[in-house]
Amino acid sequence: MGQVIKGKIAYITGAGSGIGRATALELASEGVHVGLIARTKSKLQEVAEKAQLHGVKTSIAVADISNQEEVDLAISKLQRELGTADILLNNAGIGAHGNILEMDPETWKHTFEVNVFGTYHVTRAVLPDMIEKNQGDIITISSSNGLKATAGSTSYSASKFAIQGMTEALMQEVRRHNIRVFTLNPSLVATELAFGEKLDEQNKEKYMQPEDLAEYMVSQLKLHPRIFIKQSLQWATNPF
Repeated sequence: MGQVIKGKIAYITGAGSGIGRATALELASEGVHVGLIARTKSKLQEVAEKAQLHGVKTSIAVADISNQEEVDLAISKLQRELGTADILLNNAGIGAHGNILEMDPETWKHTFEVNVFGTYHVTRAVLPDMIEKNQGDIITISSSNGLKATAGSTSYSASKFAIQGMTEALMQEVRRHNIRVFTLNPSLVATELAFGEKLDEQNKEKYMQPEDLAEYMVSQLKLHPRIFIKQSLQWATNPF
């Protein structure tokens, strides 16, 4: 028998749109209470209202995850209003494209501040409670660019390669506490991050949708607690 996730508490970063939003709603449909973190309050409120239709509790916190102080305040708010996390989804991230000479150094650096340090800040804030409970699930969204770099993506690929190393080491550190660390490496997903204003023009049958990844993550979480998939790569079947 797999793991029952109904009644658990999940914290989700980047919860206002895309993969984070879809996963929050999928988890809510499974009876999971959701703590939502993102930079835009109105988007968080909209997701929270939809999640509440499934009869679960919600809490929202506005934060820029690259800022340690904002993260600590956000996590404290979720802990007070919902309880400590059983599940953490590190989803928030940014993309920046341009070759190493074209891209402004501050933009290059900011990609790391959000994608790498942001993931570190949130994980570090949540982890002590999971260790105390001797159980938990941490899912981090990386990218296929974290396994194979592409031209014009030095900052993005480098940040996602760093995520791979960090989550690999974290997985080894926390297994003894019955904490599972899953890292997903999707290729192109139909989100605003990937397509911007042209998102609505894309053929939904050709590209992975946020809901596809949400469904996949819920399936992972339902695996028996003794097993987990530490790293997986998701591809669209026929995006041509």
